[in-house]
Amino acid sequence: MGTLKEMLQAMKYGSITLIVQDGKIIQLEKNEKVRLK
Repeated sequence: MGTLKEMLQAMKYGSITLIVQDGKIIQLEKNEKVRLK
């Protein structure tokens, strides 16, 4: 799945939630955190 790999490479901090239906990924939710210094 190319989309997931691209999302992971573009993120620094955060989480990705996979929504699965009938054994197939139907939705990806990206929750990205930005650190302010």
